[in-house]
Amino acid sequence: MDDRYLTFALTKGRLADKTLAMLGELGISCEEMLDKNTRKLIFVNEDLKLKFFLSKGPDVPTYVEYGVADIGVVGKDTIMEEGRRAYEVLDLGFGKCRMCVCGPESARDKLEHHEMIKVASKYPRIAKDYFNNRKFQTIDIIKLNGSVELGPIVGLSDVIVDIVETGSTLKENGLTVLEEICPLSARMIVNQVSMKMQNERIQELIDNLRKLTEKNE
Repeated sequence: MDDRYLTFALTKGRLADKTLAMLGELGISCEEMLDKNTRKLIFVNEDLKLKFFLSKGPDVPTYVEYGVADIGVVGKDTIMEEGRRAYEVLDLGFGKCRMCVCGPESARDKLEHHEMIKVASKYPRIAKDYFNNRKFQTIDIIKLNGSVELGPIVGLSDVIVDIVETGSTLKENGLTVLEEICPLSARMIVNQVSMKMQNERIQELIDNLRKLTEKNE
């Protein structure tokens, strides 16, 4: 057996929990991670030669690009926004939502007539790519980190680009989905060198996870 460890970077929270549950179905577990009070940062399964660590979503593609992690699990939105070099190998089928252009109904005309508009978003790269390369519409992007819904309400922006799950927050604030950019879900990414060096091991994991996702559909 290869004596090299395979290292996973998982996005903290629901994505990590769901990923670990899926791996558990394949007989891959890490007991240390079950202790919610632990202060450890890296968790090891010595028997299977696996290491795991949790990180904030935007950092996962960075760890994978630089080879600190062989494998990462992160939302498609983060992959698109961060633009890191890594192979996206599998849609894990959970954490489903949509990236959308949202705003008051009154903003629909400006979108349809390709007028110059102000767009507030936590995802400036995705917003810019959508409007510039797919709609050929000139926009002024305003980066926000908090509740982007505030943008159109306080007059900072005409619309927002944000993740929509149920749409209830939009509705409560008098906003609606005006255009859908793309569907989102949790994805598995792999370091480009690891894919060559540990191909057999990683490919086996991808195949087993793919079968699970197909079964769970």
